[in-house]
Parts: sequence; structure tokens; C-alpha cells
Amino acid sequence: MLLASRFAAAATALFLFATVDSPAEAASGVCADATELSVLPSPLAPWKGAPLRVMLVTEKPIEGVLSLIAPDGRVAAKSPDRHGGAPYSWFAEVAEPAAGTWHATLALDHATAECSTITRDITVSARKPAPLPTPSGSFWQVRNSWNSTTETLYSAWIEKLFDAPPEQALSWKAWHEVLRDRSRNFLFNYLGRGEDDAKTGLRPDCADFAYFLRAYFAYKMGLPFGYSNCSRGTGGKAPKCYQWFDMEHPEVTRPPPPPEQEIASATPAAATPPAPTPMLLGLFAARPESVETPPATLPAPKPKPKRPTTFGEYLRDVGDVVHTGAVRVAASDESTDFYAVALTQQALRPGTVYADPYGHVLMLVHRVPELNGTPGVFLAVDAEPDGSITRKRFWRGNFLFVHDPALGSPGFKRFRPIVRDKNGPLRRLANAEIAQNPGYGDFSLDQSQMGAEDFYDRMDDVMSPEPLDPVKAMTDAIASLDEQVKTRVTSVENGRKYQEKQPGEVAMPNGPSIFETTGAWEDYSTPARDFRLLIAIDVVRGFPDRVLRRAARYAMPNGRSVEGVKSELQGVLASELASRKISYTRSDGSQWTLSLKDVIDRTQDFEMAYNPNDCAELRWAAPENSEEASTCKRRAPQAQRAKMSSEYRTWFRERHWPTHT
Repeated sequence: MLLASRFAAAATALFLFATVDSPAEAASGVCADATELSVLPSPLAPWKGAPLRVMLVTEKPIEGVLSLIAPDGRVAAKSPDRHGGAPYSWFAEVAEPAAGTWHATLALDHATAECSTITRDITVSARKPAPLPTPSGSFWQVRNSWNSTTETLYSAWIEKLFDAPPEQALSWKAWHEVLRDRSRNFLFNYLGRGEDDAKTGLRPDCADFAYFLRAYFAYKMGLPFGYSNCSRGTGGKAPKCYQWFDMEHPEVTRPPPPPEQEIASATPAAATPPAPTPMLLGLFAARPESVETPPATLPAPKPKPKRPTTFGEYLRDVGDVVHTGAVRVAASDESTDFYAVALTQQALRPGTVYADPYGHVLMLVHRVPELNGTPGVFLAVDAEPDGSITRKRFWRGNFLFVHDPALGSPGFKRFRPIVRDKNGPLRRLANAEIAQNPGYGDFSLDQSQMGAEDFYDRMDDVMSPEPLDPVKAMTDAIASLDEQVKTRVTSVENGRKYQEKQPGEVAMPNGPSIFETTGAWEDYSTPARDFRLLIAIDVVRGFPDRVLRRAARYAMPNGRSVEGVKSELQGVLASELASRKISYTRSDGSQWTLSLKDVIDRTQDFEMAYNPNDCAELRWAAPENSEEASTCKRRAPQAQRAKMSSEYRTWFRERHWPTHT
């Protein structure tokens, strides 16, 4: 996977994918392996008036220090920090680069006489180059292809975008806060057009977010992109995708709904003849009944879809079409934007998405390796309906897994590569093509054959290949629950603030639609989050029994019985739950503190704590007539409470997600 890093200083500068090795490097097999790396400068056409940023990426676990050496031989920037694994990456930046030939040099930690440094040249222009031209009437041109190199760069870019120590809580109110952070977004204004300066106002949900990130990278790098018009699944059948649209035809942006959605939206009123249309003369007639009904007219032709003129307009159109059903399409189906992958560290890299069976999507951004008995973990990000972005860890409470034909295929998936056949249109690779492609080869239907326990056991083995310290493992699970509860604090607070500004009643959908709808209910209710929270509570409560069930998976202390370890874990569990605290804002603006134990003790009441028409106190299950509940000033209408008390509550109590029929 070799990537040249030399840019032409001309106005039509293009990033060329090629091999740049010195004779000495090519002669050494060891160094030839080490030089399988990609060097990507930013912006696309570097010049002295813009900061020079360099990203170096490799699949090999080599170690070293990246230096940016100025034309005069001075070391202008140095970075010993290697990120990721795999891929592995380094980043360095020079705020005011001089014009001339720069050298990006990786000095290897374990150097040999044949190979001690790897160098790539970068040309920095003295003048600002003209932006990369695009065909007339277009804002996007395909100039590169999806392959192992561009996929590796995509993974490294995603990881850098959400980089922070694993213990640090990361969240943003909106996705543009991430992309406009130049310290995170390596591709900020990469094309040299000031393309990231314009505000779009987009607030993607979880499915939009995954598509938007992929589209953003593809747009910057000149790669193909497409999306499907899919159903959500109904009548006991998995979602299916009926149409696919590539970015070379952006005028086709608002397709008709899939067949099953058209059927579902039909009503008896559609068959009722229209009422007579009154005519002006009829208003003055002595006998109105004598006025003739005008003949039926054909519906006016639909206006031709507007062709987007900017990337922001294109994303808005994409967001109007895509949803979580596109990610839950059956794994064996090839007419989809995603393909299922094997559960391995190599396949589960940044940019891999997770299809929650109950209509949520997350994206992996980093893997923390197992260390000294502390469990390894995958970190992921997701977008909530209110537009907020949060980083969270993989565990059973966040990544739900269950097989149900009506829900489609859950699990980890990657974007299906888009290619162009010789002189042909763009298309997506089929499953067999991905499996046989040496640059991919990670297609797998294994997850489709796993039950829930098998899936989580396999993920434990992938994240932590070595036996785990049982106490550290359980403490990590408690920390995950704590993180999940703290994220809920933000969601409830968003609902409280909304009600302060919009005191009217939020309409409540009927049936399973409480989990999947649009409008204020979608933005500020928490039925899906609370459903997952209840499952997370079950996981933490049951952790000592899980250790007992998988005793061989844990490093048991010498001389201790499994039952003795279980008893110790129960003591640690009680102590940890009592010591961890969260605070939320009550209706009068005061703060109220709860322990994690309080939250777990209120498990049953969280079966009815998701309605944004209730005060914050009720949404945190404050006991009736308690001091905590004394500040409550708002309750959901009785009709809504009645619905919540019916079969709706059974869904939460039995942890059974309802499906549309």
C-alpha cells in the first residue's frame, strides 16, 4: 500500500497514487515492508500561505518519529506519537511553511543498517494555486478509487477526528463542531476553496451521521459515493433497498418511498372521490346545486428535482432519504450500502459501523488494547436525534444484538466499496468480490450464525485475547453503565430546556412508533435510550454470574474458588454503585444528585420515564411525595400516561422491542 506524497504546484495539482522508493529501500526486503505507508499532505495543493499538515499511515506495527524537514534542512515539526492499530498513524503540522521541497521523514525506532529512515517529498508552492477544477455544473469529480490505501486513510482520518484519551468524555452539540475543529479534522478546507467555512445547519441523526462522514471524506478525496432508498422493514420482513443513487447523478435525490412504505401510508380516504370544486359563478347562483362539478383533471406533473450546487445541499438531500433500515438489511443481501465483516481486530477498524437491531447506528473510532489485565475496548461515536454527538465504549448496554427476521441483520458492517468498470457506470462490489479482493477480504456471514451470548463472548475475545482480571472487568462494565447514565442526563436536560421555550404538549406517537418517528418526540423523548439502559442495568447486575459462567475466560486468583470470586465481585459491585454519582437539573433549576445505586433501584420506574411532557424529576423516576419530586411542575397528559401504562410498559419490562406489523 504505497502512496506518493509529491504534489504538483500547478493550479491543477492532483494527488497521485504511486510508489516512491529509493534504490536502497527497494533492495531491502525488511525496509520494503516498512515502507508500505501512505503520506497525505493537507491541503491538496500545499502553499506557503496555509498551514502544512501531514498524515502518515501504515498497516504495519512499526514505531518511529515523524519529522517535517524544511527546504533549508531545519526540523520544523516532530511527532513521536503513533496513533491507532491498525492502521497506525502519525500527524505533524507547520503553521507557516516556506516555499520549496519539504521532507516528511519517519525515523524508525528499530533501525537497521539497510533501513533507518523513510522519506517522502512534499512540494510547497510560493503562490496560492487555483482550486482543483471540476466539470461545468458539478461540485464533485471522481479522481481516485476506493481500495486498501484509501480505506486505510479513511480509517486514520476517522480516528483522528474523535481522538482523545479513552477515559475522557467526548461530546458535541452538533456535528459541525467536530468538522470545524482544525486540530481534529485533517481535511478542513483541504480542497482550497474555503469549502468548510460555510454553515449548513445540518443536524444528522445516527444513520445520517455515518453516511455524512463517508460522503465528506469521499468528496474531499475525489472518491465515488452513493446511497440507497430502503424500507424500514415491516410485516415480519427485514428492510430492503430498492434504488441506489451515486453522486454523479445528484439530481435524483428525492426518490419515491419503497413499495411497502407506499402501502403502509395508503388510507381509505384515498379512494374517496374529491369534493366538487366551487367556481366563482357558483357563489352568486340562485340554485347552487345546479352548478356542475368540473371534470376531473390530471395531477400536475411533479417538478424536476433540483440539482444540488454545493456539497452541503447534497448532504441535505442524502439525509432526507437514508435511515437506519439501510444498515439493517439482511447480511446476505447484496443490494445494500453495507456488508457484514468478520469479528477480528483487523476488520473492526475505525469507520466500521454497527447496526443495532432496534434502529440505531454507531461507528467505531478507536481500539484500546488490553493492558495488564484491564480489558481492551472499542470506542465508538453516534448521533442522537437532538443532533448531539457522543463517544462511547462497546459493551452490551450500548451495542444490542438479537436476531429477528423482522429487524434485519444486526452487527458490524463496513461501507460497500464503489468502483467503476472500464468505461462503465459506478457500481457497488458484490459480497463475493469483496471476499476475493486482496485489498478487502473481510466479508463474512459469521455474525448471522451467532446467538447473542456467542456474539458477546466472541467480542470479549477480540477485545481482550488474554484472560481478564475479573474485578477490573466488572469495574469496566460499571464504568460503561455510568457513562451511559451520564449521557442520558444530557438528553433529559435537552428536553427540559425545550419545554421551557415551547411549553405546549409534545404529541406522542402510537404503538412501536414511539421508538422511531420524527419531530419533537423523536428529538426529546428517550424510549430507545431507556430501553437500552434497562438492558445495561441487567448486564451490570448479572456480571458476577457471567464470570461464574465463563470462569475459564478470567484469571482467577490462586487459591480462590469461583464462588469466592463471585462473592467478592458482588461486594465490589455494591461499593462501586454507591460511590458513583450523577446530577441532573430539576424543574426549578436546582441540582439533584443520584448515585448509580439509586438509578438501579429505580429500574421499574424507568419503564415509564421517557416522556418529554413529564418533568425532569419524573424522568429520573423520583418517588411520589419525595423531596426530590417536590419541584415537579409538569406531567404528561393522562391519555399519554395511560398508553405508557399499557402494553407499552410490557415492552420495557420484558426487554422486548416491538416490531411493526
